[in-house]
Amino acid sequence: MNRVSDFRSLRQRFFDSGRLPAGQLPDPILQSWLRCRQQGLDTGAGPPEPVSMRMLRELRERNERLWRMARPELDVLAAEAGESGSIVVLTDAKGWILDAEGHPQFLSKAGRVALKPGACWEEAAVGTNAIGTAIVDNRPVQVLGGEHYLDPMAVISCSAAPIHDPYGQLVGVLDISGDARIEQVHTLALARMAVANIEHRYFEEGLPDCELLRLHHDPALLGSAREGLLGFRDGRLVAGNATGLQLLGLDRQSLGQVRFDALFEQGLAHLQQTGRLADRQGRRLYGHRHETLRTRTRRVGTAPAIRVDAPTPAGQWQPLFDTQADLALQRARRVLDAELPVLLLGETGTGKEVFARELHRRSRRAVRPFVAVNCAALPEGLIEAELFGYEEGAFTGARKHGSPGLLRQADGGVLFLDEIGDMPLALQPRLLRVLQDRELLPLGGGKPVRLDFALICATHRDLPAEIQAGRFRADLYYRIADHCVSIAPLREQADRAGLIAQLWQQLGQSRQLSPAVIARLVDYDWPGNLRQLVACLRTLVALTDDGEQVETTQLPGYLQHVATSLPAPDDQTAPASEVGSDLASLRREVMLATLRECEGNVSQAARRLGISRSSVYRVLGRQPGLR
Repeated sequence: MNRVSDFRSLRQRFFDSGRLPAGQLPDPILQSWLRCRQQGLDTGAGPPEPVSMRMLRELRERNERLWRMARPELDVLAAEAGESGSIVVLTDAKGWILDAEGHPQFLSKAGRVALKPGACWEEAAVGTNAIGTAIVDNRPVQVLGGEHYLDPMAVISCSAAPIHDPYGQLVGVLDISGDARIEQVHTLALARMAVANIEHRYFEEGLPDCELLRLHHDPALLGSAREGLLGFRDGRLVAGNATGLQLLGLDRQSLGQVRFDALFEQGLAHLQQTGRLADRQGRRLYGHRHETLRTRTRRVGTAPAIRVDAPTPAGQWQPLFDTQADLALQRARRVLDAELPVLLLGETGTGKEVFARELHRRSRRAVRPFVAVNCAALPEGLIEAELFGYEEGAFTGARKHGSPGLLRQADGGVLFLDEIGDMPLALQPRLLRVLQDRELLPLGGGKPVRLDFALICATHRDLPAEIQAGRFRADLYYRIADHCVSIAPLREQADRAGLIAQLWQQLGQSRQLSPAVIARLVDYDWPGNLRQLVACLRTLVALTDDGEQVETTQLPGYLQHVATSLPAPDDQTAPASEVGSDLASLRREVMLATLRECEGNVSQAARRLGISRSSVYRVLGRQPGLR
């Protein structure tokens, strides 16, 4: 049965008899329908009422850590969702929506059924839905159109995956929702992959008093979000991600119940000496004991700091800098080492933070902390406290012993203020005072604290225009804009093909890109820039197996119908050996390779490339053997 077909007769049969023949509905949906019917939910009930903005702020403050861990994934998915006409939603463990981003028109449509911040989507209130049902079942769930229990919800299709902390506790749900009329091909896989990244990020903050092991059967995956993570305290397994538990045939119910020696034949000393362990079934695992962030560095509160002096995990991409970018880095380093601020300008996703990290690595403060603060992502109401710190009892809900704040955490190192153009106007004078005096006064009083840090700022906004509009202070702008570096968007890079080839070499893990896929990747404008491109390549890796060739059917929706802009006839003389550095020759090589695969059949090659036969003839000419 097609899951997106008309559910009218099927629903009528269920509500008349309370049951359905086997195979009519996926089991998670049927079981949810039975629960909802037993609770007496009215299928015609309207959407839930969102809470007030004050209560929403309180929800976000209570879930600040979840929101911070999920923020990078939300940014990446929101860019893709905006292209595919869908939205990405983050909820807490009870189904309260904390954030929703994506396509503006679908955000409006979703809002009509209360799929927006401040609404609660628990199954007991809203009936069968991906968020609420994923919470009840504690597993990923997809609910398409009429599979929703409430009639008004049939206009949407949703794919949701629960988020767990290292100790196995449910902390939230990530959901991707779109129009029910549009087929949902990879959304559940994308949600699960994003959740794996979020859960991996939780471990990076460190596990108090734990031995953290990174393990996998494939050593190439160590350090990536696909590695297994296991935390042991006093020899007992107390923490683990989904991959780590699956490697040993365990589930989250095993946490706190199993000892190290019941799982492995050798001890930790063997792992440290050889980089290998064998489980009790004799299966070999590669890995190492991980010195957590808690023991490597001085952690302050739960601040969203990012260190760049940690080793780059396997499976992640290394920064790529061409000659022009390298020259810009050299100039910026001289400015930063002279204790002057650097301002990075560029569209969202162009790699401003990547540039800032590399600048820190090359600077004389490279061995000191790098603290990154996204001024647009800090929860409203907590920005001042997180930045400047506070004394005990400074406000309701303050930590018992106060908090030093992010600025003090950057002392001696580099402070990176990302999206500074989004900093609230009321907070700008206080930041300006700190930058001028290099002295900080925590909220609630206390003694002033002297600070020593180098400053890098970044924004995608036109700050002079923001000054004219009264949203940014001119005196703060002139304090941070001593040296400006403009980072070009991906669509303006001359050697896009070479960049894609280098990134895929780092991320592809023995997979191959078909010629048609390469053509579409090269010809797409990438409005989300480098961030969107890297996310796309990682998604292609997640959707394929080792050694497999990626085909166009596995591309995300926004790349399915890209019309490749083919070179003019004069370009056909470009030698194929220059593929990867010359865009025209790459396109021509892609077409020739596709023709070879199709044994010279132009019609078949054109269909595979998604272009017309005349385009093939125009670029390659009427060569012998073409038909």
